[in-house]
Amino acid sequence: MIKFFRKIRLNLLSENKFTKYLFYALGEIILVVIGILIALAINNANQNRIKSNNEQTYLTGLEQEFKTSRLKLQELISINKKNCEGSKKILEYITYNDNNLSEAAFSNLLYNTFSNDISFNPNNSLLNEMINSGNLKTLSNDELRKRLTNWLSTMEDISRQEKELSVQREKVLDMFRTDKTSLRTIFEQTGMYNQIGLPKAENEISNLQLLNSTEFENNILMFIFTGYATEQAHYVPLMRDLESTLILIRKEIKE
Repeated sequence: MIKFFRKIRLNLLSENKFTKYLFYALGEIILVVIGILIALAINNANQNRIKSNNEQTYLTGLEQEFKTSRLKLQELISINKKNCEGSKKILEYITYNDNNLSEAAFSNLLYNTFSNDISFNPNNSLLNEMINSGNLKTLSNDELRKRLTNWLSTMEDISRQEKELSVQREKVLDMFRTDKTSLRTIFEQTGMYNQIGLPKAENEISNLQLLNSTEFENNILMFIFTGYATEQAHYVPLMRDLESTLILIRKEIKE
């Protein structure tokens, strides 16, 4: 093909058709430029297609991660509510000095309220990979990128609050590590001893005297307030952020 065009140019020059040669040369340059532009356009289209495919892959993965994190957060909120409700029930027995409360009922209430520590463990593996590899820029939505970046810093704030709640829980549990109270009684009354196969004690120590302890009441109150703050000031706003982020992700996913 190159030889064909070169032959035409040589013929034009040999025939002293210089003006036609110039027009032909200009046309040839234009054709070359057009060819380059077409090649660039095709390459850009391919690059954009690859970028779009990568973005959709990331968006689909992020949607699954945030849906799983939402389920975990819902479960955590439910457990925290249960713990707070159990603590309030204990506080009622303290306040109204209910002498009809049995050792078994008190043990079950204590076990159900303080046996579960809470910690939000969201699915962030893909998000961390995107941030560490610099692939977060693959997402075209600026607001979504901002939310995803802030999400990790929010997790640090949530973790600090959960540690404070764990401290208050441990203060309650520490009261059962003295010789005035008995963990054995709680485990026996709740059936944990039989489940594990531990020997039953001959003399059972009652924990009901804790209902007359100001220290126990103070620890229960601190646990209630910290649990309430964890839900209202942290988990509820976090759920709103999670839901709005999911909405943004879904808007970017092409069906």
